[in-house]
Amino acid sequence: MYMVLEFKEILKDFLEEKNLTQVAFAKKIGVKQSQVSEWLKGKAKPGYDILKNMSISFNVSADYFLGIIDNY
Repeated sequence: MYMVLEFKEILKDFLEEKNLTQVAFAKKIGVKQSQVSEWLKGKAKPGYDILKNMSISFNVSADYFLGIIDNY
């Protein structure tokens, strides 16, 4: 099922559901907290390599982060 959420909304929901801070999330995927902040503000989006790290680090399909499926 296709979701209509923007990446910033998907990430915000994911962090809340997993009870993760921006710092903890950033550290786990190998980026700076400031990058996560930019994503949450909708000013930027992660590239392929970072999206791949997110999926592997949290064992979540990239389709979830891309908004293609609505559950991880």
